[in-house]
Amino acid sequence: MDRGHPAAQLLGPAEIREIADRLGIRPAKRLGQNFVIDAGTIRRIVGQARLRQRDVVLEVGPGLGSLTLGLLEAAERVVAVEADAVLAGELPRTIAARAAGLAGRLEVVTADALTVRVLPGPSPTALVANLPYNVAVPVVLHLLDVMPSIERALVMVQAEVADRMCAQPGSRTYGVPSVKLAWYGTARRAGTVSRSVFWPVPNVDSALVAFTRGADERSLSRAAVFAVIDAAFAQRRKTLRSALASWAGSAQAAERVLRDAGVDPALRGEAIGIDQYIRIALAASQARTIIES
Repeated sequence: MDRGHPAAQLLGPAEIREIADRLGIRPAKRLGQNFVIDAGTIRRIVGQARLRQRDVVLEVGPGLGSLTLGLLEAAERVVAVEADAVLAGELPRTIAARAAGLAGRLEVVTADALTVRVLPGPSPTALVANLPYNVAVPVVLHLLDVMPSIERALVMVQAEVADRMCAQPGSRTYGVPSVKLAWYGTARRAGTVSRSVFWPVPNVDSALVAFTRGADERSLSRAAVFAVIDAAFAQRRKTLRSALASWAGSAQAAERVLRDAGVDPALRGEAIGIDQYIRIALAASQARTIIES
């Protein structure tokens, strides 16, 4: 917390319902809207985000401002991206009323986080958000791609989504989200969140996922590696030799590339990690170079 300003007055159940009623807002399940109404949970999330006072935090879907108030205490600046124009318009008023000394740290951007590519001001260094369940993984992958300045993240997502984001090769939940997130860095489960801290109470459990970006020095493009991942999991019951046949041009070509990459063609996509996928894409690129030369 910044000792130069008084603590923000965090929102509780009564305040959140009052704001929602005044705005005529009823949380929409189709948009995955579940607002956090427990100040203790907000403090916990902010603490686990391990923010530095110089951090610029990107918050996606701030909603009524529960998490925003906590983040403003801990960081130099918060850029809140909100797709709902009504919520985006109300957020500065909420901050001014409950954390007047911190209001200058907030920038609200009315935009869809799935399509936003540029933000005003200094580049964000951290992503902290309570993400809508239905778009959590696409949002995280998109933002990590277009905003390489993001060094780490702490996001609250559906528990099953958290499992997929953090899964390791060979596990039941390992899949496309697991591998693609691993391209950018390391994800881990950072705890569970009770259903009772939300309004309305969701029908699913929630969990926190902590992420740390890895080295960005890659010899291949993201698109080249992701094409291999998509092909491998499009028919996940098949061996890599068969699953990558269309991508490589034939089953025989896929086998040659896999052997050149040091990957057993009889394995399935769920059995290998990001390093092997990179090797496969690299072997294919080298094979094309030889043919073209």
